[in-house]
Amino acid sequence: MTTASELLLIGGRSGSGKSTVAWEVSALLQERAVAHAHIEGDFLDQIHPAPADDPDRSAITARNLAAVWGNYAALGCRRLVYCNTVAVTESAMLAAAMGGPVTPIGVLLTAADATAANRLRGREIGGAYDAHVERSARAAAYLEANAPAWVRRVPTDDRTVTDIAAEIVAHTGW
Repeated sequence: MTTASELLLIGGRSGSGKSTVAWEVSALLQERAVAHAHIEGDFLDQIHPAPADDPDRSAITARNLAAVWGNYAALGCRRLVYCNTVAVTESAMLAAAMGGPVTPIGVLLTAADATAANRLRGREIGGAYDAHVERSARAAAYLEANAPAWVRRVPTDDRTVTDIAAEIVAHTGW
């Protein structure tokens, strides 16, 4: 019998704190000696131009996740922390890429427009700041409309990264 893997999906608009929180979740799990892998989903689809038959890059994401997860699973890993803007809306595709039985746990980080814009201002030092803010607002609306009801919403405004990560780890039961 195959042991089910667990997939923690951390999604949210740009500026919601996804990457920072995911790293903190991983650090907290390490402190607690909880075996896991951590993948930043944005690194799985960085190809330009997008393949003609895969314009949203979901197929290349699935292939790359299957390859990387396969290596982790071969070492006995059964828990994955996965971070990407729309991760919570792609749980079926991501779980299928992992293969075998997978239990998804979804967390959608939320942030007010002003909070997200402020955070983006701190990291977007080039000429694309306005485009990032606009894309973040569109993503927030998309995620609010399309994130499944089983996905836990976690506000990040005026909260520390450690508090947010602790809430998420408690939610996983890991």
